[in-house]
Amino acid sequence: MSTNTVVRRLGRPIVRVLRMVWGFAAVALFAVLLWEGWFPGVWGERAADLRTATGAAVLAGILAAKLAGRMKTPERRRSPKREATSDIELGLLLIAAAYVFMSILGGSSVSIHPLVYALVSFLVTFHKLGVGIPLAAGAIGFEAILSFAPHVPAGAGPTFWVHTGFIGVFALLNVVFLHAEVARQRGEHRKRLEQDLAAMREEARDFRLISSSLNSDGRQRSRAEDEEKLSLGSIETIHQQLYATLDLVRRSLGLQTCALLWLDARGERLKIKELTSESTNVIEEAMPAGIGAVGAVIKDARPVVLARPRAELLSYYDGSVEVVAFAGVPVLEGKTVRGVLVADRGSGAPFEKAEVELLTATADQVTRIVQSERVFQAVERAKHEHERFYKASSELNRAFTLDEVYDAALAGARGVCEFDLAVIATHDPRTNTHTICRADGELSHRLTDKEFRDPAALVSMVVKNKIALPAGGDWRERNDDVFVFDTSVRLRQFESLLSLPLISQDKVIGTFTVAAKRPGAFPRDRREMLGVIANQVAISLQNAKINKALEEQATTDGLTGLVNHRTFQERLSDLLGRAERVGFQVSILLTDIDHFKKINDNYGHPTGDEVLRRVSRLLKDNARKVDIVARYGGEEFAIVLMDNGRDDARLKAEQIREEVSRQIFESSKGPFKATMSLGIAVFPEDARSKQELITRADQALYAAKHGGRNRAMTWKDVEQTPRRAVG
Repeated sequence: MSTNTVVRRLGRPIVRVLRMVWGFAAVALFAVLLWEGWFPGVWGERAADLRTATGAAVLAGILAAKLAGRMKTPERRRSPKREATSDIELGLLLIAAAYVFMSILGGSSVSIHPLVYALVSFLVTFHKLGVGIPLAAGAIGFEAILSFAPHVPAGAGPTFWVHTGFIGVFALLNVVFLHAEVARQRGEHRKRLEQDLAAMREEARDFRLISSSLNSDGRQRSRAEDEEKLSLGSIETIHQQLYATLDLVRRSLGLQTCALLWLDARGERLKIKELTSESTNVIEEAMPAGIGAVGAVIKDARPVVLARPRAELLSYYDGSVEVVAFAGVPVLEGKTVRGVLVADRGSGAPFEKAEVELLTATADQVTRIVQSERVFQAVERAKHEHERFYKASSELNRAFTLDEVYDAALAGARGVCEFDLAVIATHDPRTNTHTICRADGELSHRLTDKEFRDPAALVSMVVKNKIALPAGGDWRERNDDVFVFDTSVRLRQFESLLSLPLISQDKVIGTFTVAAKRPGAFPRDRREMLGVIANQVAISLQNAKINKALEEQATTDGLTGLVNHRTFQERLSDLLGRAERVGFQVSILLTDIDHFKKINDNYGHPTGDEVLRRVSRLLKDNARKVDIVARYGGEEFAIVLMDNGRDDARLKAEQIREEVSRQIFESSKGPFKATMSLGIAVFPEDARSKQELITRADQALYAAKHGGRNRAMTWKDVEQTPRRAVG
């Protein structure tokens, strides 16, 4: 690496630091100069000398350089922290300049001193508290220098406290009033924004762009939010087209006003949806729908034409307006009046028949504009729903385990429709038992893992008939039970409910139930998509069960249900690795049923298999969830105790040995008993590797069998046996 490169790399950080601190260094320098009397004013030997002029010029140059650098650096390149630091630096330079100027003019007692209060007020007002407070403190510091410097005559203390008090008061008042004003303006802005959004939502409902059932429960839902965004875009499109159409008509017919008045949902009031007018007297508030000429248009559902109508007949004006001709035509959707298109002239001739026909055609165009946006919305909504539907289907296809199937099923259903409760239950046809495997939403904590057999339950009817119930998705019979295991858990608070059968190979393997508090939550199209999802869930559940069975066959012993030898070796390796990292003990117990060959020879292999099964259950019952219980091979078993030392392992071994010896086994030749021998080794005391640990546990088991059987021995006992024999 060349010397120039090294210098360049070392120089960049130094330059960066200097750029950050040189302004503060200049402030500190001029504070020291003020303290030393470089700007003597009336207390110096001369009012101004070369030194004073030079210092003032340098300070002015620094301030100008900082201002120029601040304007040159784009705001987007300054982080918030760097922005605040730069503001403090520039503010302190301004304060330093003000106090240098006052020192030259005579010190803190000069008549222009109140300018400091104005400067502090300005700096505190237009900066955050994190910047304003340090600047106010800096002003107080310079005030102290100007009052208590060695060259200042005695007696300036009271003046300092007065000035400091005024600085604090001005800073505090500006902070209080500024923040109060900012909070007020933010509140008003937020209120106006909410009002504008509410008005746009209302317009969307007026134009039938948003279904009335979307927000009936008062909750914001993801699909509703997506639909609302689409609706707001459609509103803007509608307004643009309406204004262009109405303005064209106004210019073509020489109108004073051309406006579209729209009925609200109740049909009681009219609102101006679009307007083009030369008059300033058109009202913006909602108006009654049944009065005046506009009311006649709505009542008769036909055009109304008037010559020189009285002002009170034109309800869309708020004052005396000169109108020589009026025409109003209904905006129809089918036979339903949705609004009124009004047109009037302030001068000229009355409306002719051809002009009224043109206005009628314009009203029809208004209807088409709104309907075309509805169609567009419907297409976009369907596209959105089908995207979610296909996504749900893909997630179910990728689900491998039962938990993954449950998660994908719930996510897929929520993508199709919004619900307050969803329950997935499996059905066992042999026992006619329903088991709730997963519940999500309200009451889920009282439903999960419950079992019931009542044939009167709704889900039992669904399984029996292989159809979704209730038929329309409306939950009218709320006193009926959906799941029967606790009479206190009933779904009376839900307005909508749908329970679908999970059918695989023409067999019902379970049910998928969704419920919502709002009515009409599951219309026909939603029910159809939920039905397809339910079929996909059934197939995925069957696949997951098959995968689970295959996994169990690969990892467990078929006779005893315990972990098989291969899986035991893998899990023991993982456990020992964790024990070595964390630092805990692991004990392994190798067991052997004494004289098991004689049991098979005397009582038969089926009886021997029953002995193995019962002993395996006993071993499993005596182990914790964190322990490993495995069939090691033949009549041998292995138990791995996590975080247990030699004493605990010996105690557990004796407990198992005694319980096995108390068991009575039945056979065709009468009852009999069996005993068990056990060998124990502990990691890391007896062995540092897996193979060495198993070998020493096996040697301890060998010693127990050759020492008389029906006993437990540790590797430490085996080590000490030769020494005792020698002694």
